[in-house]
Amino acid sequence: MEFNSYDQRILEVLQQEGRLSNQELAERIGLSPSPCLRRVRALEESGIISGYRAMLDAQQLGLSLMALIHISMDKHTPDRFAAFEAKVTKLPEVMECLLITGHDADYQLKVVVRDMDAYQSLLLNKITSIDGVSGVHSSFVLRRVVDKTALSFV
Repeated sequence: MEFNSYDQRILEVLQQEGRLSNQELAERIGLSPSPCLRRVRALEESGIISGYRAMLDAQQLGLSLMALIHISMDKHTPDRFAAFEAKVTKLPEVMECLLITGHDADYQLKVVVRDMDAYQSLLLNKITSIDGVSGVHSSFVLRRVVDKTALSFV
């Protein structure tokens, strides 16, 4: 899909305020509502806009501990990686799972839990029991310095 400055502006605004009505969005980007809605639908149908979500405050929900976990696998085979990914995908505490290079780890997980006891339970009862996990290194997030979801067009 080719997109122009209106499409880019639509994406910028919706990333910041996804609950805007079509009327409000059209006014913000300087377009009438009908073509604005057509552009948004085209962006959705093309997959550029992949969905809309509510952003929740973990602290307000009592989830005060965030950790980054580097996971090393014993074998680097497609089957081993697929099995690990299938298991880790089912863990609700895992917010992000990245297959990585450049470290002594194969994966980086971002997890959010209530406290250190919940983290210990997750690590010992769920993560380290996954077949193939041979090493785990944890880092705890003290403070979020940059925390954004919007992609840049620069």
